[in-house]
Amino acid sequence: MSANLANSPIFARGFWDGLFNPTSLSLGKAILSILVVAETLVSFFWIYTLSGLGEGYAVIAAVPYFYLVISYLSLFIFYHSKRFEYFTFTQLVMLLVMPFFMQWVIGGFEASSGVAIWAILSPVGALMILGTRQSTPWFLLFIGLAFLSWKMNNYFAVNAMPIPSDVKDTFFLMNITGTAAILYGVLRFFQAQKERIMHSLEIEQARSEKLLLNILPAPIAQRLKAHDMRIADHYESVTVMFADLINFTQMSDKMSPTQLIDLLSEIFLKFDQLADKYQVEKIKTIGDAYMVVSGAPVICPDHAHRIIGMALEMQVVLKELSEKVGIDLGMRIGINSGPVVAGVIGSSKFSYDLWGDTVNMASRMEETSLPNTIQVSTETKNLLSHDYPFSLRTGVEVKGKGILDTYILLNQAR
Repeated sequence: MSANLANSPIFARGFWDGLFNPTSLSLGKAILSILVVAETLVSFFWIYTLSGLGEGYAVIAAVPYFYLVISYLSLFIFYHSKRFEYFTFTQLVMLLVMPFFMQWVIGGFEASSGVAIWAILSPVGALMILGTRQSTPWFLLFIGLAFLSWKMNNYFAVNAMPIPSDVKDTFFLMNITGTAAILYGVLRFFQAQKERIMHSLEIEQARSEKLLLNILPAPIAQRLKAHDMRIADHYESVTVMFADLINFTQMSDKMSPTQLIDLLSEIFLKFDQLADKYQVEKIKTIGDAYMVVSGAPVICPDHAHRIIGMALEMQVVLKELSEKVGIDLGMRIGINSGPVVAGVIGSSKFSYDLWGDTVNMASRMEETSLPNTIQVSTETKNLLSHDYPFSLRTGVEVKGKGILDTYILLNQAR
């Protein structure tokens, strides 16, 4: 009979779901399954032992029989109604009441070897299945029944049936070791699931943090995690770079969507690796355009040198990829230095961005740059003139600025 209970579809599904898919409901089903199966086995032991003492003990043996009937009846109802809360309530009531009733019928604490201790499985089960708040009434009921048993113990003892001392000793041993074993087993199972869930949460937290760092700079992510939701900082001197692939829109017409995405991903992956190498901050990609900044959000005095170093290596990387894929890939790069305002916009889809004339000028440097060249503004050239050679480019019409002089970086360092 107990084997049938353990192998029934409801209990088997509940136990294995709780073991391998520890949701709140499935974990509750698994724990209740363990408690009911354990109590069923104990009931058979009581029935077998008490029935062997003679016909006068039939009333006592009927108590665990009654428990088994109610358990299977509630299991049958639950199997058809799918109302787990009713089945839980029925089982917790039976786990609480039956041991005390057994103790009263046998003849009190001494005669029953304290069999009522099994009732502790009810509030413990309620704690793990229903939660802390809903388990409190079950524990108070256990305390109340224990107090009632103590007050009426003399009355029960007067009507006690004679039980051989060896049987009483066996009951005493089973009551102590049985409840201890079941409590330890259930709590161990519960703790194992808790550790498993906590480990899963740690993995998810690390994954979420990695995703956040892919979207935002690390210092900004830390400030957001510290609930600094209004991030707007002024930086006196940074260097901004825009890079744009030449004629990529026309080339994309001759490529499948998969090929286009794969090529862009490979190009930008190489650029991202260079951004990490030079410790500059990638701001965003817009189509086939790539934007980075140095000097924000981490202030550094050599921001212009970092950007130029990256720009030079970007040209090398693009040339290598062009030879690899057999497509003539070209790029314009524009760089400008100066003050910016940087901050986070959005409340759900965060974006770290830059604002100011410095950003606009960097974009104009890219738009007016010659193919496969690095064009910089006067401000950037002044920061780099001691380390890199430039050629003057006069009469460049810059939108919003008029006619300006710009500088083309010669692809070699002094």
